Order: sequence, then C-alpha cells, then structure tokens
Amino acid sequence: MDVRSLDGSAGDVDYARIGSRYLSHRRPDPRIARFVADALGGARTVLNVGAGSGSYESAAPAVTAVEPSEAMRAQRAASLPRAVNAVAESLPFGDGEFDGAMTLFSVHQWSDVEAGLREMRRVARGPVVVLTCDPGLVRDFWLYEYAPEVLDTEARRYPSIEKMAASLGAVGSVQSVPIPLDCTDGFNEAYYGRPEMLLDPAARQACSAWSFVDDRVRERFTTRLRDDLDSGRWDARFGHLRRRPFYEGSLVIVRATPQGEEEHHHGRT
Repeated sequence: MDVRSLDGSAGDVDYARIGSRYLSHRRPDPRIARFVADALGGARTVLNVGAGSGSYESAAPAVTAVEPSEAMRAQRAASLPRAVNAVAESLPFGDGEFDGAMTLFSVHQWSDVEAGLREMRRVARGPVVVLTCDPGLVRDFWLYEYAPEVLDTEARRYPSIEKMAASLGAVGSVQSVPIPLDCTDGFNEAYYGRPEMLLDPAARQACSAWSFVDDRVRERFTTRLRDDLDSGRWDARFGHLRRRPFYEGSLVIVRATPQGEEEHHHGRT
C-alpha cells in the first residue's frame, strides 16, 4: 500500500510535521561521506533517490535528486540542483541513464522497497549504493534499554540485507560504516557517546523513528535517562563509549554492481 504524508511524500513519515528542524541536527558528516563516495567508485552521473535536503550529494560530481516530500525539497540549499518530485518505485528516467545511483537513510521509508531498488538497478549502469541500518543489529545499541519501542520500530522498518540483495539482483558487498564520536549527522547511534543530546526533543525529532511512539514513551525515556545520567548509572555501564572515537553499530553500506562487473569492495557478501 502506498502511504502518502500530508505534504505529498510517499512513505511512512510526514516531513511537513517533523522536518522543520531536520537541517540543524542532520548535517552530513564528512567521514561518512567518504564511505559513500568510495562506494560509488568514481561514478560521475549519480541519481540520489529520497534525496531529502541534499545531504552527501558532494559524493559525486553530477547528482540528479529525487525527493517526493515538498517539505524536504524546500529545505534544499539554493546551490543544489532542484529535486525531481517522484518516488523510488516509479523513477522517470530511462534504462541505464546514470553511471550510478544512491539512496541514503531513505530506503526504510519507501512503500515498496523491492520495487524501488529494482528501479534503481534499472536506471544505473554501475553501482547502486544504499546507506542504511542492518535491522538485525539496531537493538544492540544502549538506547534499547531506555526506549525499546523506538528501536523495535527501526528494526521493523529497515529492510533486511537479504531482501535488498535479492531485489538488486546483483553482485554486492555489505560494509560496516564506523560512526565518529562527534558525528554531525544526528541519527540515534550518532549519540552513542553523547547521551545528553537525546534529551533534546529537537534532536529526537530529527530521527523519524521517534515519530512512531507516543508521549508516554518519550516522557519515560527522558525521565529514566536523566535520572541515570544524574546518578552516574549510565556512565557506570556505558561511560567507556564517551572515549571511543568510533562506534560500529548497525550503520552499513550495501553496494551492488551489475552482474559480471568485478567487485572490488570488501565486506560481507
């Protein structure tokens, strides 16, 4: 079923409601950007599906953006190309029109993941790159002890690696992406060593999974985490994360290349 938000976007999130502070908390991190650029393997013309406000589009020389949310299209910088109003499941481009294609922090919001990935494979001559989270790993994060409903939501929304690989029907690899301690892109795991940041409602609002839980969950989370930070319980259990320069959690890049193209990237296959 195609679920459309109030601002016309396809998917399960209404960015007209939650996207107002997105740019202030979801700034592209240059270290993650390097992983994306490397996965694109030098592709010059790249289609960015679910492009949002344009994060990480510096990873390729020439990017065509697709974004169905009017609210997110409006947040794109004037220096970026205007995004095409379209959905992943029905891309208005010809077969093999681009050197490569990417989708970043977006695939879990599509109404039909398999159809969207097949469309990306159709329009790309070279690599298809998906920056996403492995649903089998999202509950390993400390946040699960404070707001299990949020990470249960994420685990349910993110498509499995196996489903994505089957949909892309191509040779591929899966690479874990280390998250830096001072990560500027504020998804949940970006605060692995800065738990105080998640006490800010605006920071939580920039992570779409929080929009699927009610005020009771958010209030319980805030009370428990604040109490554990004040008492030192959080630091007694997880304080070592404050000193860890990188965290390998659920963030991964799935890279698929056409059948017959040699795969040079390392990772799980």
